[in-house]
Amino acid sequence: MHAEISKEALTANEIYAIWSAFMKNSMEIRFLEYFLETTEDLYIRKIIQKMLNHRRKGIEYIANILVQENITVPLGLTDDDVCTEAPKIFSDNFILFFCYDLVLFSISVFSNALIDCVRNDVRKYFQTSLEHNIEMQYIILEVKISKGVHLSFPKVAIDNEIDLVDKMNFLKGIFGDSRPINVGEIANLSKIIDRAQFSKMVFVAFSKISKTHHISQHFNKGRDEIQRVLDVLTHILDEENIPMSSSSEYQISDIETSPFSDKLMLFFVNMCLGMFCFTMITQALTSCLRNDLILKISKISSDLKFYYLDSVKLSIKEGWLERPPQSINR
Repeated sequence: MHAEISKEALTANEIYAIWSAFMKNSMEIRFLEYFLETTEDLYIRKIIQKMLNHRRKGIEYIANILVQENITVPLGLTDDDVCTEAPKIFSDNFILFFCYDLVLFSISVFSNALIDCVRNDVRKYFQTSLEHNIEMQYIILEVKISKGVHLSFPKVAIDNEIDLVDKMNFLKGIFGDSRPINVGEIANLSKIIDRAQFSKMVFVAFSKISKTHHISQHFNKGRDEIQRVLDVLTHILDEENIPMSSSSEYQISDIETSPFSDKLMLFFVNMCLGMFCFTMITQALTSCLRNDLILKISKISSDLKFYYLDSVKLSIKEGWLERPPQSINR
């Protein structure tokens, strides 16, 4: 990709979109550099290399646009935030799941960015990146299936008759007389559970390799918050006799040298785990109609907001939070 000079000024939406994409790419590059050095599976290594190449080109493309617009290029995450010579601590399957998560997050973020952007050079970046990540999602999914580690979402028997809702108890779930959970609710709850299982193992891993006690404790708190999410949502599906698969493929080894800086890990928690988490919760709230489900998901959202607020405060306290571009104070 080569950024062509445009005479059209960037909108606030476009500036924020490419600034955020630069920060996101700088983070992902650091993880992928370490994964490339430690992954043993040759096919997974090819996936990592392809993802890494695209992100390196993308960050250069964005930087060129920012320079042309006289916008300060952010620091982001740098070589100082990763030690590629650190020993291998993650299983290849864990790395595959991690890469899959990066791809899913990219698809979610870039699709929204593409909608917000008008200028051709900016749209070109997000369209190309979206196409790349959709391709990688397909490739990684095929590898997960072939390895037998892909977690399938629930399969349920459904009533094929057309039925219009004619009673208000369709919305009830708290005081009995509740209807069975519908497929939209199952789909969104199972997505949150699947995401929470991955998030929990990231928190476990990060708490083990964090260099400082208070940040390690913060990751432990995140693990506990996510476990509460799993307890609440799996209980809902268990009551409906809907099985949800889980994985033991998130293997990590004990180490003495951490490959990642605390800044890098906290940034991943705030951006990928936090933002993606609330995106899924919002989708679930819009699709759930049973009032007991709405109350439980709303409580989950409220509790997690407090945790991620503390997470952002921790970034500020440590001097790690970069301020996005802002308008001139008039």
